[in-house]
Amino acid sequence: MAASSKPRVLIIGCTGYIGRFITNASIRLGYPTYLLVRPEVASDVDKAAMVIGFKSAGATLVEGSVTDEKKLVEALKLVDIVICSIAEKNLNDQVKLIQAIKQVGTIKRFLPSEFGMDPGLMDHAIAPGNKVFMDKMKIRRAIEAAQIPHTYVSANCFAGYFLSGIAQFGRFFPPRDTAVVYGEGNAKVIWVDENDVGTFVLKAAEDPRTLNTSVYIRPPKNILSLNEVLQLWEKKIGKTLEKHTLLEEEFMSMISNEKASLPERAALAHFYQIFYRGDLMFEIGPDGRDTGELYPDVSYTTVDAYLDRYL
Repeated sequence: MAASSKPRVLIIGCTGYIGRFITNASIRLGYPTYLLVRPEVASDVDKAAMVIGFKSAGATLVEGSVTDEKKLVEALKLVDIVICSIAEKNLNDQVKLIQAIKQVGTIKRFLPSEFGMDPGLMDHAIAPGNKVFMDKMKIRRAIEAAQIPHTYVSANCFAGYFLSGIAQFGRFFPPRDTAVVYGEGNAKVIWVDENDVGTFVLKAAEDPRTLNTSVYIRPPKNILSLNEVLQLWEKKIGKTLEKHTLLEEEFMSMISNEKASLPERAALAHFYQIFYRGDLMFEIGPDGRDTGELYPDVSYTTVDAYLDRYL
């Protein structure tokens, strides 16, 4: 498909953690890419440099924010697809965005800020991690009530957060001596490189097969248990790690420890859902699509290849 025939994409939250990868993918794949940029970004050296880099690569900068209705509406009128990657905690801002999209009435697809576990399947999630899922469901209900064409993307476990430290909580480099195993360590986990998240998000954004559905990023070779990833790493470093089993009740006590910060306890609660409950693995229903089936020819970074960067 020629670049000129591709839909125009507006990315909101381009300097956020996953937003930068989505932005890079949009530019790399040849989409006319528009970035909603707040004026105050100019005062943040790192973010300003990032935005300038995006512009140099071909993106169009549009000054505005989700709290400035006039400029937001003007930006929305320029594009066909809107991808939001602002933090889930900004619930009111996302509601304002939905209202503006409905007002404009010409957006062909909206991808809200999700990209983790599917909140529609997490009504059993434990506190305090459950709040993020409840907030995301409020956004979904608002989108559907406004009858906005949409796609929800579940990207599972970002490699930079989970695979870089092989799920050793609070670590971002693989263990060299000892490793913690959650329970039996056999729950299947889906580890996804952030660059691949960006690629799949853009492909799903214009795919007629994904309209008003949930898309699950499931690279087949990256569906591995913690034990399997640790074994891969041990083979690479030629060493057997000393492993310590963390029982479920011990982990639950960490979540309930009020001396820990709320964000830390929420993160621990998500670890619980993934590594003890195995909540990433389920049979996809009729309203969902698997990227492994949708885009079998798309290459991606495997867990094996990702770990090589730490040797």
